[in-house]
Amino acid sequence: MMRYAFECLLRKRNSKGILRSSSRRCIVQKKNLCSSQRETARTVPRERVECVVIGAGVVGLAVARELALRGRQVLVLDSAPTFGTATSSRNSEVIHAGIYYPPNSLKAILCVRGREMLYKYCSEHNIPHKQIGKLIVATGASEIPKLDDLMNRGIQNGVDGLKKIEASEAKRMEPELQCVKALLSPASGIVDTHSLMLSLVGEAESHRTTFSYNTTVIGAHLEGNRIYLHVSETKHLENWNVRNLLHPELVLIPELVVNSTGLSANALANRFDGLHSGVVPSGYYARGCYFTLSNTRIRPFNHLIYPIPEDGGLGVHVTLDLDGQVRFGPDVEWIEGIDDISSFLNRFDYSVCVNRSKRFYPEIRKYYPNLKDGSLEPGYAGIRPKLSGPRQSPVDFLIQGEDAHGVPGLVNLFGIESPGLTSSLAIAEHIAASRPKTKDHGPIVEDGHRSQEA
Repeated sequence: MMRYAFECLLRKRNSKGILRSSSRRCIVQKKNLCSSQRETARTVPRERVECVVIGAGVVGLAVARELALRGRQVLVLDSAPTFGTATSSRNSEVIHAGIYYPPNSLKAILCVRGREMLYKYCSEHNIPHKQIGKLIVATGASEIPKLDDLMNRGIQNGVDGLKKIEASEAKRMEPELQCVKALLSPASGIVDTHSLMLSLVGEAESHRTTFSYNTTVIGAHLEGNRIYLHVSETKHLENWNVRNLLHPELVLIPELVVNSTGLSANALANRFDGLHSGVVPSGYYARGCYFTLSNTRIRPFNHLIYPIPEDGGLGVHVTLDLDGQVRFGPDVEWIEGIDDISSFLNRFDYSVCVNRSKRFYPEIRKYYPNLKDGSLEPGYAGIRPKLSGPRQSPVDFLIQGEDAHGVPGLVNLFGIESPGLTSSLAIAEHIAASRPKTKDHGPIVEDGHRSQEA
């Protein structure tokens, strides 16, 4: 798969795009390796490319599409057999309004902008979606001040149409709902994420983007002001012995690289030899399970129903898919001990234990008291890539460019959790606008000499 993708790339190259280079010796350089390992070398081909997007989740796809629409030649690499196999396919599929996030934060700005762009994109490209609205509910008097805070924050963020309503009005809207007050957000909605990603892929491909699946970026090193990506076919990592070095099969030399690998973004950046370790934030994983509602002929709700946010997430809430199925979740379970290769290969436990529903019933019954015993069935699970851990304050998106790490042409996307889906088109716009097409950095320098490459 990897060879085929690069053959396609080379056939499509032009004078400003991809240039063929001869095979050269690549010294494998990694942090915290003994000197004998640093001296390990193997001959691998090198290819110069214009733009590389690592990660084919919804954000990576949006970035690739936006760069391609602006005339950039783009290569998308993903370790999975297809696009969107991790967080992008394991979320609530909610279009968020922009209520929860601190004013002037990236989450607030990009969520509000992204929501507007997403609704427009879905309408123009016939992506299934629906603006069904959301009720954030206070189920006790002690939660009313938090509801007020959310409303004030949403107004500051530019969210239109927010309205605080009494329990009686909420009850008229949703007869099964129990609360003391609620905040109505008419701008919230749902979207078919797979259809969205399929459309982004199609648009990117129609503008000369090449996708290489089953292809893993295992690290990188810096030479002068260039970043050299180490690439391997995913199958060669499947049975990797952690005691051995990872050797690339190909080295890519891009003008622009966007690390949009989600769950493995921090681990991958830590494998960029020459990138100061202090600029890579600590990453945390929050696992969340969803349960579906069964044994009911009529769905109990027509709006999204959200409780007051909790530590690590937005609480066990009600979401609806476009077929009308009711889902509850996600909860929060902090997980540790994930090694780099497991994160590269998405080796997370996505199983949903039926016994976990025992924790869901009391949380759901706070706002849906008529939930019947035995009506929850295991749905699916997802993992959130977070920059804050248990009992820590939420952290903003981190879109890290040269001003932070000093490496020209490198953009790291860290902590792109919710509202990443809603913000995806705005994140892409932000990156593309801040990375205008520039002249090539000049000829490659190796062993102190300029190469013969034109």
